[in-house]
Amino acid sequence: MPKIVPFLNFAGQAAQAMALYEKAFTAKIKVKLTYADMNPADAINEVKEEHKNFIGYSEIEIRGETISLYDDSNAAENPIPISGNTCVIALLVHFDSDEELKKAYEILSDGGTIITPLFTQTYCSLAADLIDKFGGRWSLMSGYKG
Repeated sequence: MPKIVPFLNFAGQAAQAMALYEKAFTAKIKVKLTYADMNPADAINEVKEEHKNFIGYSEIEIRGETISLYDDSNAAENPIPISGNTCVIALLVHFDSDEELKKAYEILSDGGTIITPLFTQTYCSLAADLIDKFGGRWSLMSGYKG
């Protein structure tokens, strides 16, 4: 059965982001391949020697859902900023308790940018929006009343 899996692209920080998400969400690493682990023919472009330890493909599980992360070895030296985009994509994570949410919020907000600090909402007991220090945008929610 087809499945949609969020695919987060980084410019050399995918491994560090995975470690942050492990800590914030008690995520489980399912697959973690560096470019050195992979067949060189798999790379779209030639991977420089200094990028061989970048993540070529990975999957982590957060609260039962799979997210894939990788490093675009070209973006490490030539990042392409996206401007003018009016569609912002965030990953929404539902928590079982406000305490779990607060823990993840503290971990993710360290070095990140808070979009909306902790707040209550008609449809949940606690929520927040932030961008972590690696550029991942997260919406956090607990006590969903749907």
